[in-house]
Amino acid sequence: VQLQASGGGLVQAGDSLRLSCRASARTVSNNAMGWFRRAPGKEREFVASISWNGHITRYAESVEGRFTISRSYAENTMYLQMNTLKTEDTAVYYCAAGRGAAAVTSSASVTSWGQGTLVTVSS
Repeated sequence: VQLQASGGGLVQAGDSLRLSCRASARTVSNNAMGWFRRAPGKEREFVASISWNGHITRYAESVEGRFTISRSYAENTMYLQMNTLKTEDTAVYYCAAGRGAAAVTSSASVTSWGQGTLVTVSS
């Protein structure tokens, strides 16, 4: 399973950014998918998850109400819309897929990782 994350960049606090994770049609259609992030000097943490059918989403408390996860079967892509970004959102963001999982809210449920994309939020 290949996952290709993109969309990171340097933005200012309060700005918005959209991350994309492109995968095969089979991956997008059959797997729960999600986003994790690793801030400098910290452990990788869960950010958001979406079920295989897109009906169920979950968010970390720190991003609830600001980030929105979605998926497009037509484009074979998962997205993370990030609004009202804060400096503490600065991290490398990783997309992930969990074969057989209802959600990917922990590393234990992830079966495939994409490469990271760096998001830097300046004050």
